[in-house]
This record gives sequence, C-alpha cells and structure tokens, in this order.
Amino acid sequence: MLLLVASLLSVATCLPTMYNFNAWKAEHSKVYTSNEELVRLAVWMDNAKYVDQYNRRQDTTMTLKLNAHSDLTHEEFRKTMTGSVNNTKAYYKGMMEAASTYIEPENLQLPEQVDWREKGAVTPVKDQGQCGSCYSFATTGGVEGQWFRKTGSLVSLSEQQLVDCSSNFYGNNGCNGGLMNNGYRYIKDNGGIDTEESYPYEAVQKKCRFRADTIGAKVTGYVDVSSGFFFKTEHALASAVASVGPVPVAIDASHRSLMFYSGGVYYEPSCSAWNLYHAVMAVGYGTTGQGLWNDKYWIIKNSWGTTWGLEGYFRLLKDHNNHCGVASMASYPLV
Repeated sequence: MLLLVASLLSVATCLPTMYNFNAWKAEHSKVYTSNEELVRLAVWMDNAKYVDQYNRRQDTTMTLKLNAHSDLTHEEFRKTMTGSVNNTKAYYKGMMEAASTYIEPENLQLPEQVDWREKGAVTPVKDQGQCGSCYSFATTGGVEGQWFRKTGSLVSLSEQQLVDCSSNFYGNNGCNGGLMNNGYRYIKDNGGIDTEESYPYEAVQKKCRFRADTIGAKVTGYVDVSSGFFFKTEHALASAVASVGPVPVAIDASHRSLMFYSGGVYYEPSCSAWNLYHAVMAVGYGTTGQGLWNDKYWIIKNSWGTTWGLEGYFRLLKDHNNHCGVASMASYPLV
C-alpha cells in the first residue's frame, strides 16, 4: 500500500503546480495516516481532473479552483458543508404563519447596484467547518445587519448558540441543518443572542450555554420576502436588499461546480429553485455588463471560509428564473 501511495504521489507531483498534492497539503495543513493518504489522494486527483476539465470549457465564463475541501468527495462535501434547509412544507405551513409579510416601500426606485459591505453592515466571512450549520450563519448574518442598521454598531453574534440551543422545540438540528426562521423565533423567545466573543463557534453541537449578561442583539420578529417560490420573481428580494439590508436566503448548493467556485457569475443549468440545501446571505447585487444575460448577479456571503470563492463570497446569476432558488426562502429579522 505504501508503494501505491508513493506512486500516486509521484504522479500528482508531475501534474502542473496548481495540482501538486504535496503543495496543496502544506497550504491547507493537511495531515493523514498512510491509509487516509491513499484515499484522499485518489479523491483529490479526481477533483483536480474535474476542475481542469471545467476550466477548459468554452461555454462558461465561470472559473473553478481547488480549495481546502478538495480531499472530499462531492457527496462528503454536501453532507458536511451544506446542512439541508429543504423543509419547505413545514416552512410554508408553520413558519409563515408567524412571519410578517414583506411590503415593498412605495415609489422605491431600485439602485443599479447595492453592496452592504461598503456600508459596514456585514461581519467578516466565517467558516462553518464540517458541520451542517449554515442556517446559523445566515441567521446571525441577518441579525447582525439589522442590528447595525438600528444601533450603528456591528456586533458578531454566536452561531454556536443557535447550534446548541435552537433544536428540539424550535426545530433546528444542530450540525444537521435548520431554518433561519426557526433561529429568529428562538432568539426572540430567548430574549437575545450572545456575542461571538462570549460564545465562540466550535463546529459541533454541545449543551446550551447561553448567558443573559453577554447578549449582543435581540429580535422582535421576522419578515418573509419569499415571492419567488411560486412566481419565480426576484423583484421583492431586490427591493428588500436595497431598502432593508442584507437578507438571508436558501439555495440549491448540491452541484459540484459550487464546491470549487472561484470566480465569475455562478450559473448551473440544472440548479433547482425548489431543492434548497444551503443557507447563505444576499448582501447586495450588481452587474458585469457582459455575458449572455448581461450577467446581473447577487452578491452572496457564504460560510465556507475565506479560502473558498471570492474571499468567501460568490456572484450568483440574478433575474434568471429564480436561479438556484435564491428568492424561494428569503427572510430577515426585525430588531
């Protein structure tokens, strides 16, 4: 087996520098046992081949690259890094009963571009690690943005508290997925959410350790802007992002291309508007002025760390039949 590992390593080292397995391991501080090395090298080489073949395509301007997750199979990545939010039946039957309905401001003229990062309403990109807690990062991101707009203070809030404390009665599932609205309901009933500093992230569900003396923000309710689920329109979401602030959304993140996204406007022909696997946050929108659809895009904040995508962000095709379901399950908290 050791000879086979050495043989595979020699092959990988002969590939172009960007596909050098040893260099990749050093860059991402990866250490394996000899048995793990064989498995992870084979997975890594398959991913390297996929990325290389995709980047040779002539029918897309999107680019991919290897990243810290390149030793995972696509199925492993989906299980550990997305955390299903695809509970649309429960969402629409129960959660919308408690939600306020988004009403677009009268005579609102949508600006051509919006970026709440420039206005100080967005905390730095975080990393959920191998825990399906994306919903907790989208929830805190929504509260952080609204709390900033209310108080002028940008406070990083505790995803770990939501992982530990918003299960059971509130319907979230620790490291196995959840819903932003469940998180808002928990924070409201709980009387607040702790700061990130006082209740740091650990990427594993533990006993709830909320402290009332370290609350960083409070929630009074939440608003649904999910007009896209039935009508495939993104106008309400654009209106909310422009007038309210960053808006948490759910998307279909089940495709291998997103795993390795590194630039361009994300477009996946088979992306679903209904099968929603990942919670992220729309922090703005814009356009490149180029491409088949003039490449209008949403600016999406992810929770896969800064080594993924555009320093943790990606551009998702906008106004194209609710691509990847970006407008299907959008909501924001009231503070």
